[in-house]
Amino acid sequence: MEKARRVKSKHAAESSKGHGFGKVLLALFLIIILMAAAACAWYFICLGGTGTAEEEVSFEVGLGSSTDKIATILKDNGVIRSKEVFKIYVKLNKISNFQAGKYTITKDMKVPEIAEALQNGILYKNTGYNITFIEGKTFPYVAKTIAEKTNNTEQDVYDLLKDKTYIDSLINDYWFITDEIKNTDIYYSLEGYLFPDTYSFDSKDVEVKDIFKVMLDKMEKVLNKYKTDVQTSGHSVHDILSMASIIENEAIHDKDRKNISSVLYNRLNVKMSLGSDVTTYYAFRVELRRKRPL
Repeated sequence: MEKARRVKSKHAAESSKGHGFGKVLLALFLIIILMAAAACAWYFICLGGTGTAEEEVSFEVGLGSSTDKIATILKDNGVIRSKEVFKIYVKLNKISNFQAGKYTITKDMKVPEIAEALQNGILYKNTGYNITFIEGKTFPYVAKTIAEKTNNTEQDVYDLLKDKTYIDSLINDYWFITDEIKNTDIYYSLEGYLFPDTYSFDSKDVEVKDIFKVMLDKMEKVLNKYKTDVQTSGHSVHDILSMASIIENEAIHDKDRKNISSVLYNRLNVKMSLGSDVTTYYAFRVELRRKRPL
């Protein structure tokens, strides 16, 4: 009888332990559910705006900025609640094509709206439009980018290059543009003269002439610093830009450019062939797709 009571007591204790363990598991499960719900609530709250439509904020996204860098810019300017939520949203939606440029947005904009504006290069409510031209590309890329980003066609771009009156006006307006660009052996007269950068325009209706103007103005601003050096170098701006283009495509690493430049100019000085593969590719209009290390 005593033995039976001990067995019964043991079973009761084990049953009690089992119920206690089950309660602990249930409590942990509920805690996890509550934490997940809180995390979801926090995520969706942080996707919202940080202020009102009357509060405007201006900031700039540099060319090649990472998602983390952009998130920091947005957080520092008070237009997002959380860097982490912005990065999570970008990753979940597989967004990777943010456009560099200057932006003005309002604090009532939600993260999805901000991300869309940064993707499309829209400054704010269509009051401005950004177009980014990547360096190291040939002129067909410029024409294609203009056609994709504006209401112009690629043919509009090429037709403007054939406008002799327009080309002559550029030669008169810019000190670094000479009759050399009228050489019929050149594929595209302004190739190499249009400074690659991010530019802002009023809308997609911008004319090709206006796009070229801001790019040439930027090129002039950059070259003005070296105007005396260029004029005393014994080489024309056209020659220097042509060589710079060759060096850009020959060099895999930035540190290689100086040595490549020395080799090529030494060959020119002794009237040797440049021996550059990239010039052959260009002659046959083969687009280089070399990826440089980050």
